[in-house]
Amino acid sequence: MNFNFSSEQLAFRDEVREFLEDYRELDGFYGQGHRWPQVRAFFCAMAERNWLALNWPTEHGGLGLGHVHEYILWNEVARYRAARNPLAAGIVAKSIMRYGTPWQQETYLPPIRRGEMHFSLCYSEPEAGSDLAGLRLKAERDGDHYRINGQKCWQSYAQDMDYLWVLARTGTQESRGRGLSLFIVDKASAGVRVSPIPTVDGDQLNEVFFDDVVVPKAQRVGEENSAWSIIGEALADERHIQFPPGRVRRDLEDMVQWLNTQRMGNDPLVRARMAELAVRVRETEMLGLKVLESMVNASNATVDAAMNKILHTVTCQALARTVLDLGGPEALVYSHQPERLWRQSLTETIGGGTSEIMRSVIARQRLDLEG
Repeated sequence: MNFNFSSEQLAFRDEVREFLEDYRELDGFYGQGHRWPQVRAFFCAMAERNWLALNWPTEHGGLGLGHVHEYILWNEVARYRAARNPLAAGIVAKSIMRYGTPWQQETYLPPIRRGEMHFSLCYSEPEAGSDLAGLRLKAERDGDHYRINGQKCWQSYAQDMDYLWVLARTGTQESRGRGLSLFIVDKASAGVRVSPIPTVDGDQLNEVFFDDVVVPKAQRVGEENSAWSIIGEALADERHIQFPPGRVRRDLEDMVQWLNTQRMGNDPLVRARMAELAVRVRETEMLGLKVLESMVNASNATVDAAMNKILHTVTCQALARTVLDLGGPEALVYSHQPERLWRQSLTETIGGGTSEIMRSVIARQRLDLEG
């Protein structure tokens, strides 16, 4: 592997860092639900540089710069803790480019590119979290429309988004992944209700209820019952930016700084423990680059991405937990940085696929294990 960026890529990184200096206090990576107006304005500022469409093809108004620039951008945004990459500009937009009709591309891509339209993914359900092929939300054809009924659960940021990217069953329950379709649903549609689920980190997930929601056929993305392959391709597009190591590096820096403020930084035991964690952070960065390399070479990055997700999340937890151990009662004070990072790190093992599911992917695809 070549871990070095080109001079042009490093210049782009410097440009991104200069831009982000104005957003050091945004803190939207953790608490977007409390700062959405500011985060939305941040995305609009990025859009002025066309950075939301950094990796889009030029025929769709993008810059066509490729995976490395996209990785650099969102890794730096994570290191500054400004925001997480918006799903609209990634999974949603890239799926519409591949499978959307000309009307869908003309209607949705320009406002997404400008940072004016945002989506929440409505995939998981109470009985179909990790097993999406078993979902039950039903979309029944009614002439030129569909009627959607059922419930979604654990949706991130649905309270603030403009549209919902809805995975629904259009086939029989027995059809599993072969009977699913994707729909663009205006959150303001009659029959849509969003209910909060408070999370331990002080933010929230959501339940979304659909009560006879009428959705025009024109807002179905791709052919009926074809969604399984669509969401798989979209997920593959995003693997290099889903869990950026810049966030883990920032956690380490913040924990070291906090220990120094407590006058513990020169303690030999503290230094030894933090040195061990620094090695784990470097491992996370190297594995993140390995995922990027696979993307650049058009190789299958599924297993590397699963390994990266596990290492990312367990390292975040280890950092916060170690400082809680070392810092004593002061580290446990509510909203102090160690305590805050610990609560937030607990949610990281769930989002984007649980650690158990990631280990199953590794076992099946890398170790050839079954069961």
